[in-house]
Amino acid sequence: MDILKDLQQRGLINQMTDEEGLKKHLDSEQVTLYCGFDPTADSLHIGHLLPVLMLKRFQQAGHRPIALVGGGTGMIGDPSGRSSERQLNSAEVVHGYSESIKEQLARILNFDEGENAAVARNNHEWLSQMTIIDFLRDTGKHFGINYMLAKDSVESRIEQGISYTEFSYMILQSLDFQQLYQKENCTLQIGGSDQWGNITAGLELLRRSAAGEEVEAYGLTVPLITKADGSKFGKTAGGAIWLDPEKTSPYEFYQFWINADDRDVIRFLKYFTFLSLDEISELEKEVEAQPEKRVAQRRLAEEMTKLVHDEEALKQAERISAALFSGDIKALSGAEIEQGFKDVPTYNSEEKEPLLLDLLVNAGISSSKRQAREDIGNGAVYINGERNQDLKHTIGEEDRIEDRFTIIRRGKKKYFLIKFQ
Repeated sequence: MDILKDLQQRGLINQMTDEEGLKKHLDSEQVTLYCGFDPTADSLHIGHLLPVLMLKRFQQAGHRPIALVGGGTGMIGDPSGRSSERQLNSAEVVHGYSESIKEQLARILNFDEGENAAVARNNHEWLSQMTIIDFLRDTGKHFGINYMLAKDSVESRIEQGISYTEFSYMILQSLDFQQLYQKENCTLQIGGSDQWGNITAGLELLRRSAAGEEVEAYGLTVPLITKADGSKFGKTAGGAIWLDPEKTSPYEFYQFWINADDRDVIRFLKYFTFLSLDEISELEKEVEAQPEKRVAQRRLAEEMTKLVHDEEALKQAERISAALFSGDIKALSGAEIEQGFKDVPTYNSEEKEPLLLDLLVNAGISSSKRQAREDIGNGAVYINGERNQDLKHTIGEEDRIEDRFTIIRRGKKKYFLIKFQ
C-alpha cells in the first residue's frame, strides 16, 4: 500500500518534511512513527481523532505506531493554538488522565502481539528523571532564543505574554522525539497542523545532537478541520464531543456524525473512515442525486460509532434514533431512554401513580391546569409515543418503562423525561 498516496488523495496531509525522502523511507522498510497526546482532560475528544486514525492508517500499511501519552509535557502545557496560559493540573490528576487516555487509544489501535503492534509510552518516564542542569546543558544549548521566538506558538503569544514554563514546552516535546529515536528507532512524528513548529524543533534537536552522524527522521502534519458553515469542528451546543461514552453517549456521538452538513460529509468520510475511495465516490453521487436520504451521513455515523465504541453501541444508537423517529418509545430499554433523553427537561416524581393532569402542571409541561386540560383534550399529549386524551388518566405501571421512566411529549417535538424513584 502506498500510504502517502492514499493520505494525499484523502486530503490528509497538511505539511511534511522531505516528501521524496519520506516516501523512499516508507517504501523500503517498516517505519516506527509516533504521535503525542497531552492529558489535559480525562478523555480524548473528536478533535484528537484525526491523528489517532493516522496512526491506525500507518499501522494498517505495515508500520509500527507509538501512542505517546504526555504525562510529563501535560504538566507544563502546550501554548500552540492558545491565546492564554493553561491552568496547570496536579501530578495526581495528570496521572489519572494519562491512564484514561491510554485505555481509549487501546480501543482504536491494535496493541496485540505482532511485528507492528502499537505500543504506548509516557514521556513522564524520561522527563521526570531529568535534572534542571541536565536539561539546560544537554538540550537547552541546542536551541537559540531567536529560533524559538520565530515559532508561531511563541510569536503569537508575545504580546499577551507567555511564561517560561510554556516557552520551554517545544524543547520538552523535542526531547520526546530524541528519546524515541534513540530507544525505539522512531523516525517519523505526526501531529495536527498546530504542531508543525514543535515537530520541526524535534528534528532540529536530532540533527544538532547527532555530533556529525547522519540522521534520517521526518515530520508530517494533518490539516486543521473546518466546517462548511464556519463553526468549529467537534463543538456542539452541549460542548465537546468526547470519546468517553460517559461524557458523550454513543447515541449523541452517532447523532453528531449523522447531522454532518452535505458540504462536509464526503470530506469527513475521507478523513475519518477506512472506506475505499471508490466507495466514498459512490456515496458522493448519492449526496448529489438524493441528499434528503442522507445515505452518506448514515454511513459516516455507522462507521465512526462502530470504530470508537463498538457494534452493540451502534445498534443501540440506531434503535434510539428509530424509536424517536417513529414515536415507538416503548421499544426502548431504560438505558436507551437515559441516553436518548439525556438533555431533555427532566422531572423527578415523588408520586408513583400521579394523575396525568397534575403531572403536566407539576413537571412544567403545561403552564396551568386549564392549559393541561386543553392539551389533553386537543390530543397534544403523548405518553411513551401514544396519544392520551383521558382527563382522568393516572400514570400506571404500563406507562412506566422498567418501572422508572415515562416520556411525555407535548405537541410535535417537546419531550419531557419523568423519573420515578
